[in-house]
Amino acid sequence: MSVIRVGIVVFDQIIPFHLSVPCAVFEKALSADGTPLYQLQVCSAEPGQLRTNAGFSIVAEHSLAVLERADMVIVPSWNDPDVPPPRQLTDALIQAHRRGAKIIGLCMGAFVLAAAGLLNGRPATTHWNWMADFLRLYPSVSVDPNVLYVDDGDIVTSAGTAASIDCCLHLVRQQCGAETANSVARQLVVPPHRQGGQAQFIEQPVYNTVSGDRFMQALSWASAHLQEDLTVDVMAEKACMSRRSFTRRFQQTTGTTVTQWLLNQRLAVAQRFLEKTDQPVERIAQESGFTSALSMRRHFQQQFKTSPSLYRREFRLNVE
Repeated sequence: MSVIRVGIVVFDQIIPFHLSVPCAVFEKALSADGTPLYQLQVCSAEPGQLRTNAGFSIVAEHSLAVLERADMVIVPSWNDPDVPPPRQLTDALIQAHRRGAKIIGLCMGAFVLAAAGLLNGRPATTHWNWMADFLRLYPSVSVDPNVLYVDDGDIVTSAGTAASIDCCLHLVRQQCGAETANSVARQLVVPPHRQGGQAQFIEQPVYNTVSGDRFMQALSWASAHLQEDLTVDVMAEKACMSRRSFTRRFQQTTGTTVTQWLLNQRLAVAQRFLEKTDQPVERIAQESGFTSALSMRRHFQQQFKTSPSLYRREFRLNVE
């Protein structure tokens, strides 16, 4: 596949970690021969030395002119909801969008996209802590306050910093395949796949992997036995917990339901089979735990907006 050109917009008083998220994710996405799949360029309306909120400076070597050639433009955050972005930046985003670039607003970056008018009448999200400000300033946006990220095709927005990682991994998975995204996740030591519709504010956002945690052992066991008839009762018994306690902890830990989690696990397994094997779809459906190939095709279409055969055709080429 051709290298995807990414323009990352920085600004004065940026939080360094917000900038590091897209850089860390996309720079680790490599082809089978080790070739980078993304070309990153950090740019600013004020190129040169910029201050961060952490007491040190960074240097933006490029102006916003690099956005004229970017396939994907990322605004990793913003510093104040009541401070409008410069007209130069909003104009550059509008032009990039008209040209066909995918525009991503991570965390408070959604405020910049909304200020440019790119979110009018469209679904979006942002950090839960700034949701009231977002609703006040941009009432024409269809805001979902509960999700990790919203992928609306050419426009993508995410919630807070951890959700920004999920969003960037989602984009890698979408553009380069599940195997590449899983490889990046392993290097970052983060969960390989959290659905965008998962709740962004959960009581236990980081999995407890302490040895002896029967709940996490039950999830690991379920991931390895997707071909079986897995129910809440079966998994709760494996965890030595009551159904009620298991369900409550499951929601706290994953932010989703058992049914949706199992579907996500099965789809992820199907993706890897399609990318790395020549097995027929019927066999892959069986190995992934779907009741039939038809069921797998239906869920695949709903989740990825493509068929298993077309997915294989695209991503088998990428990994060979």
